[in-house]
Amino acid sequence: MGKIYKTLIYDNQISLSIIEATDICNKAIQFHKTTPLATATLGRTMIASLFMASTLKNKGDRLSVTVAGDGVGGKVIVSCDSNLKVRGYIENPNAMLPLNDKGKLDVAGCVGKGRITIVRNMGMKEPYTGSSQIVSGELAEDFSYYYALSEQQPTAMALGVKVQNDICIGAGGVVIQTMPFCSEKAIADAENLIKNFQDISEKIRTLGAKGIIETYFNKYSFNEYDAKYECICSDDYITSMLIAIGKTELLNIIDEVGKIEIKCEYCDKVYTYDKQAVDKLFGE
Repeated sequence: MGKIYKTLIYDNQISLSIIEATDICNKAIQFHKTTPLATATLGRTMIASLFMASTLKNKGDRLSVTVAGDGVGGKVIVSCDSNLKVRGYIENPNAMLPLNDKGKLDVAGCVGKGRITIVRNMGMKEPYTGSSQIVSGELAEDFSYYYALSEQQPTAMALGVKVQNDICIGAGGVVIQTMPFCSEKAIADAENLIKNFQDISEKIRTLGAKGIIETYFNKYSFNEYDAKYECICSDDYITSMLIAIGKTELLNIIDEVGKIEIKCEYCDKVYTYDKQAVDKLFGE
């Protein structure tokens, strides 16, 4: 189970979110068998997506995040809803690169150059879509840039995923955003504050989100929210998709390739249908 803790600091001028996502990253490893580099890249994207989802206002609102870079990891796609249920995948779960010049996983190399796109479905006729350039590939800076460019919301993030022996031992993030009429002093204080969390994965590993709160923010009261990795695919969900396609088209596919095979990208579960199964779908 992941956690998100939210509060206002500096006389309610700065919004602060602390995210713990170690279990969520381990669930992704379980489903996708990701390398440490792919885990770090997908994990950071899921952490940022969970923060975005925590700002959704209404039940049923959801968003999708696509990090489309030209790095070795390929595309990263994450979906999340207002209940903080997240799922995601990386196009190349086997991505590997040498450590960067700081001796850390080369997430920037895994991501490469390209664009981040966020689509929000909030019950309106058309979803809201925003996009921005990938400026560093480290993702925290890239999502901060997205907020500044597409939503005119000054934002600073620290995102981190620590992997040891193919297990995530610490993953989380700290996100700060300015509120309207925020003072220059509060902005400066917030900029200094985020510098304390450049090693956020290690702080999550050793302290946990609650320990971070007790160490740095014990005078504030936080709202606490549960988050988890959960795929929405199911037999009923796949069945409804197939019925919408129609029996004739399904049988044509079976005639050509022998069967219908659908793989869920988010949990790697495979659904297989032959002619008998299709007939059953349509009550024959």
